[in-house]
Amino acid sequence: MSLATIGVSFGWWRDSALRLEAAGYEGLWSWDHFMPRGSRPNPVVEAWTTLTAVAAVTSRVTLGTFVANVMNRHPAVLARMAATFQEVSGGRLILGIGIGGHPREHEAYGIPFPPAPERVARLEEAIGVIRALWTGGPVDLPGRFYPLRGALALPVPSPPPPIIVGAESPGGVRLAARAGDGWTSPPEKFAELEPAYREALASAGRKREAMRVLVGFEAGRAGEDALRGSPWVSRPREELASWQDLGADGVIVTARTDSDVDGLVRAAERW
Repeated sequence: MSLATIGVSFGWWRDSALRLEAAGYEGLWSWDHFMPRGSRPNPVVEAWTTLTAVAAVTSRVTLGTFVANVMNRHPAVLARMAATFQEVSGGRLILGIGIGGHPREHEAYGIPFPPAPERVARLEEAIGVIRALWTGGPVDLPGRFYPLRGALALPVPSPPPPIIVGAESPGGVRLAARAGDGWTSPPEKFAELEPAYREALASAGRKREAMRVLVGFEAGRAGEDALRGSPWVSRPREELASWQDLGADGVIVTARTDSDVDGLVRAAERW
């Protein structure tokens, strides 16, 4: 389950996470935004500090970024954050990462937001940097964007977190297939892109069974119920099966309000 980070407090996020863990859900995910998308001045909780605090009070659920924006943090810094998070959480991190898509946020914060082709190139290089640093080092990489020279990165995360690449284009799924441990897609793109992902895996000599493929649902607006009338609360078993039939391993469903969380808890009780 993905819990909204816009228009909520950390207390709401933590309490909702505890309720969903107790209900039996497998994982919890956080968006990576600093500002709301609309014009309302809503509060926004930051993904990594939120997940780290929640890791300390949960014990079973996986915790992941859905998805981390490659432009928001240097990948060497992100690698060190993720390694420490693995220790804090007892090995429960899933690193979702993508090219980002909120240019106004970048302009406001003075964070570069180059055109998509450069962000794609940065993402692939960043994944290489992260994986290299997770060996502990010393690492020397002559990267175009993120060169490393004698970089040490201890302790080594155990196990190394899986890297799930967010992608909604043919080029993106090819990158996910060759560089990631899985792929996440919005529902409206999944059926179109899933065959291309399998084809790209085969071309890269990688097995589909070793990957984690997730469909991510981000419906609704901050502060408004996202799941009222949704099949994810009325018939979740059947809805999940329909996406699995299309080739997904699982789904990420967004909850934005107490009502959404209530519905998910009731759905788990009926399951």
